[in-house]
Amino acid sequence: MNLPNYLTFARILMVPILVVVLMTRVQHHQIIGAVVFWIASITDFYDGYFARKYRQVTVLGKLLDPLADKLLISAALISLIELDMTPAWMAFIVLSREMAITGLRGIASEEGITIAADRIGKWKLGAQIAAVSCLIFGPVLDGWLYLWTDLGIFHLWSVATFFRGALHNTQPWGLFVGLGQILMWIALILAVWSAVMYFRAFWLKIGDRILAGTSRLTEGEKPEEEIP
Repeated sequence: MNLPNYLTFARILMVPILVVVLMTRVQHHQIIGAVVFWIASITDFYDGYFARKYRQVTVLGKLLDPLADKLLISAALISLIELDMTPAWMAFIVLSREMAITGLRGIASEEGITIAADRIGKWKLGAQIAAVSCLIFGPVLDGWLYLWTDLGIFHLWSVATFFRGALHNTQPWGLFVGLGQILMWIALILAVWSAVMYFRAFWLKIGDRILAGTSRLTEGEKPEEEIP
């Protein structure tokens, strides 16, 4: 164990805390949930940073880091469904993408091939973090800013009338909640786009083996040796 792995474990442990805080709607749950989510997101940056800086990249870290990311985003999206801040179908597509890519990575690993995350995947994660942050903390921030400034943009976004139906929300919302809804759509588009690119890279590297029957996936199981 090293510092990057401890940070990854810490991120995993913060996932149930985030879910409990948001779904039970404890007092100030939006503020507490946003802080927990931000701390967990920061550990995602620093575990990789320290692993590269101090040359502490381990097999355990490579396995746990993407798992921790997926658990964190999954927990946040499921909580947002409960809070009626994002539609279930949108979260389902994003989570299905994550599970499909995880499965493909496992298959590629069996073939001795590593398919690195592309830039689109990193943009997707950034958009997801920004969207979740705005949707969790946005209502509180909009309320504060409207109270302090009395500006209508923080109480009812001027373009909300046009976009509210497409963005699932049927209630008036302010600037940051509106940005969160739009960022969620951007994250969805990037998730689908990155999935297509990943499937393409996967097929270019392994497709010939599968078609030729030389892949481990197409090999039959060896008969077990009988013990007399």
